[in-house]
Amino acid sequence: MPRAAFEICGESVPPGTRKTVDIPLGVMSNHTPMTLPVYVIHGRRDGPTLFVSAAIHGDEVQGVEIIRRLIQGKSLRGVRGTVLLIPIVNGYGFISHTRYLPDRRDLNRSFPGAPGGSLAGRLAHTFMTEIVRRSDVGLDLHTGALHRTNLPQIRADLEEGSCLGLAHAFGAPVILHSDLRDGSLRGAAQEAGVDVLLYEAGEALRFDEFAIRAGVKGVLGVMQHLGMITSKSGKTRKTKSVISRSSHWLRAAEGGIFRATKTIGDSVERGEIIGAIADPFGEADTEIIARATGIIIGRTNVPVVNQGDALFHIAKVFNAEKTGDRVGALEQELDDDPLFDDASLV
Repeated sequence: MPRAAFEICGESVPPGTRKTVDIPLGVMSNHTPMTLPVYVIHGRRDGPTLFVSAAIHGDEVQGVEIIRRLIQGKSLRGVRGTVLLIPIVNGYGFISHTRYLPDRRDLNRSFPGAPGGSLAGRLAHTFMTEIVRRSDVGLDLHTGALHRTNLPQIRADLEEGSCLGLAHAFGAPVILHSDLRDGSLRGAAQEAGVDVLLYEAGEALRFDEFAIRAGVKGVLGVMQHLGMITSKSGKTRKTKSVISRSSHWLRAAEGGIFRATKTIGDSVERGEIIGAIADPFGEADTEIIARATGIIIGRTNVPVVNQGDALFHIAKVFNAEKTGDRVGALEQELDDDPLFDDASLV
């Protein structure tokens, strides 16, 4: 018996076809319609429904490029099941290069939303209704905040559902256990019975090729794990992810000029000096000392800091040096992967 068409927002997508569906969100103040664009790939054969979303924070554009490469590549041909690709969730923030919506709310603290709520709440409700509740699994693509960069990493509640297996299938250098937050997409999705992984990599308003390639390869890895595509799309990843159950930020004890001697992906040992803060005249130098053994998964890119500013995000791991070596190995694997020889993916 032929597979039924996929129905979304009054549109019908027959099996074996692709279609962009624009879900209406309303009209902006200048009378311009705003939509939530969804690229639907509905396979001929049965399988799970996976959503991949980006730009919930409008200035986090790296996921947009990851989704673009997935759409333009060859790996999603012959998909089993259905893929919902949403490159720009927060179109309002994307247009204005900002994290937030015009009402200054954070969309990722507004789920599950309400049809008669704030602008953020209405968008969250639409996303939950049209995307999340139609899906079995979700991947939400993020970057660091403005002037902060993140090592490619998966954040998930590792105590829930199938998240750990999915996280290993994604294959980012680090898997970080992250409790669910009120108002987050992950939290609302889990209440709806949908496991969601959050991918963090790179910096807002910037592209990073390693982070993009790791994201593309990670999405395909999850799809292989779910049985949606075969493993012939690129090489099988040899480098395994490292699990961290906790992390912390090192903050500036004094204001001044920040100089880092370590960066993302580097291992650190407890008690190691990993940077310094000096006053503008060079008369005072405050050392930044790691208070735990681990790997740097995030850092500020701003050399001018005030007291209390976040400097390094460190994930605690047992064998930090070995973990740091894995980051370089993964970067080399992605450089050598024939998947990225395709001009449409580069």
